[in-house]
Amino acid sequence: MVEVAQKNGPPLTLQAMAEHLASGSKPESRHRVGSEHEKFVFRTDGRRPVPYDLDDQGRGGIHALMTGLERFGWTGVYEDNQFGHTLIGLERGGGNISLEPGGQFELSGAPLESVHEICEEIGQHIEEAKTVGRELGLDFLSLGHTPDWSRADVPVMPKGRYAIMRAYMPKVGGMGLDMMFRTCTVQANLDFSSEADMVAKFRLSLALQPIVTALYANSPFVEGKPTGFLSSRARVWTDTDPDRTGMLDFVFKDGFGFETYAAYALDVPMYFVKRNGRYIDASGQSFRDFMAGKLPALPGETPTIKDWSDHLTTLFPEVRLKTYLEMRGADSAPPGRLCGLAALWIGLLYDKAALAAAWDLCKHWEIEDHERLRLDAARLGLKATVAGRTVRDIAKDMLAIAHEGLKRRNKLSAAFTDETGYLAELEDIADSGLTPADRWLELYNGPWQGRIEPIYEAAAY
Repeated sequence: MVEVAQKNGPPLTLQAMAEHLASGSKPESRHRVGSEHEKFVFRTDGRRPVPYDLDDQGRGGIHALMTGLERFGWTGVYEDNQFGHTLIGLERGGGNISLEPGGQFELSGAPLESVHEICEEIGQHIEEAKTVGRELGLDFLSLGHTPDWSRADVPVMPKGRYAIMRAYMPKVGGMGLDMMFRTCTVQANLDFSSEADMVAKFRLSLALQPIVTALYANSPFVEGKPTGFLSSRARVWTDTDPDRTGMLDFVFKDGFGFETYAAYALDVPMYFVKRNGRYIDASGQSFRDFMAGKLPALPGETPTIKDWSDHLTTLFPEVRLKTYLEMRGADSAPPGRLCGLAALWIGLLYDKAALAAAWDLCKHWEIEDHERLRLDAARLGLKATVAGRTVRDIAKDMLAIAHEGLKRRNKLSAAFTDETGYLAELEDIADSGLTPADRWLELYNGPWQGRIEPIYEAAAY
């Protein structure tokens, strides 16, 4: 590897990149979980998307929503970009609220010890957001894809990196702009204790991610009509950017580890470099060229570990490795299922017996099974099949294993209840064989008589 002296430190090598990932390793006693979820903001009068500033009737938008939340102890996060000194988020106590490309409102929670704490954090955030939202005539929608807005309907938020992504996305996929502006997800972030622990958790969570996609399928409509997919959000991700999305077949091969993932990430084309708080467009350029001092966007400069950390955030596989693991396969959902996602993954990944039992469900699947299941789960939900079994049956087994994992973990609330109750909604879905999307379609084809407008009340937080 060519190494070029760096202005701000020693040359950045593949080994250093892998060590950055490995630096997240921590003893089990320090393992935490973080929950993130996005939601659509809509104007209650007219059910339309909300701009950053005032709308055409002079009513406050996303900026007013964020400033309104400051009364609850949130502090503004600003960015100096082509739009000026711009409020792009909020932070409080280890958590933050971020501004997504189309105004989706995201809570990235603090690393917490239990699902009880996560659910309390989510509940407090939603209550605060709804308090301010009511004053502004705004509400929030718990779906994975906008049900009837066109791409052109959705306003663009004033954040530097999104302008770069917006220009680049159409060059590499057909639905990248839909991903940016018309989808919402919920994810859970979990720790690992060593490289071997990371590998075991990565393989299991990646293999089972389509099962979770099916359980959480909550976006059957686009532009007012059924799409033929129960998770239109997951469908979008199959045509966003093949360089940075997907099922990562190398994760299941012998020898996988931190360096393997670093090598993969190194060859994903860049989006940007951040200097002095501003985003420099490096879309499509090579991080390897950057390491050699030959990046066209910054000739002669070589990257810092912060540049590497930023680059890792521009990869979007179904499970993403940073200094922790991110589970990224679920449509956004109502509060109960937001809590349930963290409970599910904690139950599977933070108990050794559960981890082993869950791996037995999927360890014999072939690479082709993983890729096929990813698309089938988005289209068919719990009715999809893999290796001779239905996704519904696998989901029931997976939830039973997670239930036992949480029971053994025995993290009790103030009312002396464990975390197993947070799986109840998911267990009901698996038992019924009907995803949330199936339920929406029943309403659409029945009482709603082909009208999409009622979903704004039915799916509001």
